[in-house]
Amino acid sequence: MASMDDREKGFERKFALDEEQRFRAMARRNKLLGLWAAEKLGKSGADAEAYAKEVVAADFAEAGDEDVFRKVRGDLDKAAAKVSDSDIRAAMNELMAKAAEQIANS
Repeated sequence: MASMDDREKGFERKFALDEEQRFRAMARRNKLLGLWAAEKLGKSGADAEAYAKEVVAADFAEAGDEDVFRKVRGDLDKAAAKVSDSDIRAAMNELMAKAAEQIANS
């Protein structure tokens, strides 16, 4: 019976670690997306970093990616930047893969 308890605790620890890495990768993806969008908005340096932090913070509005997408889409629209929805979603996907790789290698 003790081995079943140990096995269950091991699965719980693995699940917790996987969730923590997923959260970190998502936050990293959002920062990278913010920097990507900042470039489209003509921001650089400290302004780009500040904007990236805004994008990261936008993810706490609701579950899922739509809050981040709406933030970036709205800001790009306000600036009349010619970026399509599919370009934003493609960047989100590409940057998620990049962020997951960075987290796994850190």
